[in-house]
Amino acid sequence: MTENVVLPAEDRPPHAGEPLPARARLGVGAVVVLVLLAFAVTIGIGMVRGATGTEVVEPAVSASPPSAADPQVGVYVHVAGAVREAGLYRLEVGDRVADAVARAGGFAEDAARDGVNLARPVADGEQIVVPVTGAEVTAGGAAPAAGASDGVVDLNTATREQLDTLPRIGPALADRIIAWRDENGRFTSVDDLSSIPGFGDKMIEALRDLVRV
Repeated sequence: MTENVVLPAEDRPPHAGEPLPARARLGVGAVVVLVLLAFAVTIGIGMVRGATGTEVVEPAVSASPPSAADPQVGVYVHVAGAVREAGLYRLEVGDRVADAVARAGGFAEDAARDGVNLARPVADGEQIVVPVTGAEVTAGGAAPAAGASDGVVDLNTATREQLDTLPRIGPALADRIIAWRDENGRFTSVDDLSSIPGFGDKMIEALRDLVRV
C-alpha cells in the first residue's frame, strides 16, 4: 500500500492559474533586480566613457610653417653737425638729404645751408654732416679734416677720424664725443667735454686751442 506524502505548500508545483508561492516570487524578483542592476551598470559605464573618452581632434598642421614678418624696408643715416637734433634716423628708400635734415629738426641757426646737397638721395649707413657758417666744406658736404683751413676741429661736425687726430684722443674717446653729441645735441662750449668720461680738466685745457664749437 502506497503512502501518500504531503509536500509543504511552498514546495508543491503550482497548478495552472494558481499564484506562485512566496519563495518563488522572491527568486523571480531577485533575478529581475539583478537584470536591472546590470543594465544600470552598463548605462553608467557608457556615460563615464562618454564624459572622459571624448575624441580630441588635433588641429590640422600646415605643411609649410608661417613665414616670418618681413623686415622693415628703409635706410639708416646719421645726421650730425649744424642741425637741431643730431642723431640716427630711419628714412624711406629714395629719400633725400632734405628729408634727413627735416627728421633732425631742421637746420640750426649757424648752419651753412649751402654746404650740403639737399637733393642728393641718401644711402644706408651714411653720415650727413651739416657744416656751420664759415667752415670750409668738402665736396661731400662735411667739415674739413683737422689741419685744413685753420687746423681747428669742430666738435659739432668732426668725424671719428678727425677727432682721432687730436692729441690724447684715440678711437674710444672719439666715439664717446660722437655718442654724447648724438644724445645731447650740439656742444655749446668746449667745457661740455667734462661731461664725457675720460675728459679731465687738464685734457680739456690742452684741447681748448685745438677744438671749437
